[in-house]
Amino acid sequence: MVKQFGMVGAAALFLAACGGGGGDYSQQDRLENTSSAPVALDKMLDQDGSNYKFQSERGRGQEPNITSAPGEPGVEQYIAYSHNLGLTLPKGQVEPMMQTHTEACRVAGTATCIVVNSNVSSQNEDYASGNLSIRARPDWIETFMGGVESDADEAGGEITQRSTRSDDLTRQIIDTGARMEAQVTLQGRLMGLLERRDGELGDLLQIERELARVTGDIESIRAQLKTLRLRVSMSSLDLNYQTKVPAFSSTRENPLGAAFGDFFYNLSGAVAAVITAFAIGLPWMLLIGGLLWIWLRLIWPWVRRKRVKKS
Repeated sequence: MVKQFGMVGAAALFLAACGGGGGDYSQQDRLENTSSAPVALDKMLDQDGSNYKFQSERGRGQEPNITSAPGEPGVEQYIAYSHNLGLTLPKGQVEPMMQTHTEACRVAGTATCIVVNSNVSSQNEDYASGNLSIRARPDWIETFMGGVESDADEAGGEITQRSTRSDDLTRQIIDTGARMEAQVTLQGRLMGLLERRDGELGDLLQIERELARVTGDIESIRAQLKTLRLRVSMSSLDLNYQTKVPAFSSTRENPLGAAFGDFFYNLSGAVAAVITAFAIGLPWMLLIGGLLWIWLRLIWPWVRRKRVKKS
């Protein structure tokens, strides 16, 4: 019996080495490396005469046997959709429109629609911009986007930008689910070893540590799977609002109005720059002029006379 539980301790150490938290390994690598641990436990239990059978095909180095539900032609597809709408609205319509759309999401309830982010900014009385981000059921979002377009038309605005992006999460969700099933099966087998409790204390402690690690991995994988499924069940929508800028305005947001308003300021600035440049260059001009006069009046005539005498 001591020999048998010596093998149990060795198997537990082997499991810890395969799935331990090495500093250079990520959590995903650690979870994938534990796939060989159930095989070692399976061999050990077979030698012990146990009838436990490890059912996860992923633990045997094969792909999980994913079958579709009855009546379906193939594996269910998991697609996450992200939508984006850009609205241009008349003056004073940005904030009321955002409030209307935010209220529509809240009335639908958190099980249908959730407001993720909402902000609005106003630089002056003529211009405002805002952003609204929501997550909602795909069918509700499709209906809601049709209503947004109608609201923009009724307010005298328009949809200036529209885009939809899809992410296929099918393989990622299936792989994550298969990893969790493998870890749950391993957890059950470790619990079965602890229930017999007829080995040495050191061996039991090794199994308990491995069981705690596997339990933590299961919780982490379950959270990842929940996040992935949430992305599929709740599509995202970003709404960007902005005010139509009029052709003529008294504010500085209009380039033409700003140019007329700053005409005399810019003119005075240019004149001031010319005066400043002249003031800085005047001493140098006097110095250069003086040196040139000395050369032409004194030095150059003397040089010419010397040349004439030599010739």
